[in-house]
Amino acid sequence: MIDRCWQSARRILAIRLDNLGDVLLVTPAIRAIKSALPHASVSLLASPTGAQVGRLNPDIADVLVMEAPWVDPWQEIPHCVDREQRIIELLRERSFDAAIIFTSERQSPLPAAYLCYLAGIPLRLAASIDASGSLLTTRHRHSEEVVHEVERGLDLVGSIGIPPADRNLVLEIPNAARAQASELRSKWTDRSNGHRPRPLVVVHPGSSMAARRYPFEQYAAVVEALVKDLDADVAITGLANERGLIASILGLVSPTVRARVHDVADTLGFPEVCALIDTADLVVTNNTGPMHIASAVGTPVISLFALTNRPEQWGPWQVPHRILNRDVSCRYCHSRICPFDQECLRPVSAADVIEAARELGIGNSDQAIAPSMHATVRVLEEVA
Repeated sequence: MIDRCWQSARRILAIRLDNLGDVLLVTPAIRAIKSALPHASVSLLASPTGAQVGRLNPDIADVLVMEAPWVDPWQEIPHCVDREQRIIELLRERSFDAAIIFTSERQSPLPAAYLCYLAGIPLRLAASIDASGSLLTTRHRHSEEVVHEVERGLDLVGSIGIPPADRNLVLEIPNAARAQASELRSKWTDRSNGHRPRPLVVVHPGSSMAARRYPFEQYAAVVEALVKDLDADVAITGLANERGLIASILGLVSPTVRARVHDVADTLGFPEVCALIDTADLVVTNNTGPMHIASAVGTPVISLFALTNRPEQWGPWQVPHRILNRDVSCRYCHSRICPFDQECLRPVSAADVIEAARELGIGNSDQAIAPSMHATVRVLEEVA
């Protein structure tokens, strides 16, 4: 039973202020809100990056954008009091009835709750272990059990009586983007001699956190192996600020392999990147946004998952996948920059990636995709 005070809410603001993957992981909770309160309009307050996900979500009526200084790990956002005052005024003008603030376990919802308090939003829900005073009208405490972030979001809305509607991630790709991705795939992978098209593998080597990046020289070896061992075509994606990283990778790829590698970094819009991942046979990436996009569209994914975070909490969701890393004593460090030369990732070889790809049915027409939708973690070396 939905809490009585929430049953009459008609203008609900969902808040998730960090990266696009984080916004994707709360889409089942947003769908639950929309299903339980079908007459309500749900808006999203997100970062510029996360807003891209909101614009491809049919459950979200409107997307508001904010760069929040309390979600700024590199401390790049300039001090600007007027910025927060404008957001407060914008929220006040929208006359929201309620706000639901989604955060990870290491984030405080109270700065966002204070914005909503100052904007006059009467109902304010979030999970907090800190005393929140009157900033939160409903303060929830999650269990200490480690669960996936999708379940964490569903648990938050469940605290006011909203049940899950669909645990799948929500991402609606425009038809025009699908058409463009399909055209690219046909140009790259179709064969004219009657054989089946070559597999297409999307490789995304970047990440906003340096500690989560698989070493670039090993990505080059992976690209070589994907082409030589699996007869795949490879599309490399990335942002404008990752051009140098991608150039370093391509500089180590042999000329014969380079002909089968398609660099589309910073040439496609976000919907087109999602469509490309959707049409691909496999994604190889770090613990970063495209891993979650693959989960949303159902494309098998190999995650070179640095143990800065728990894979069972942040890994691929309900999609065939393999998680590759090495167990280390400094696991779950939450570091932005690794002080130990990527010890949890460097032991993962190109051969390990190829083995995982074959387990997922890539490069072997007789092998079906592995049915498990839960984390498969290959620990290459146990801690002594």
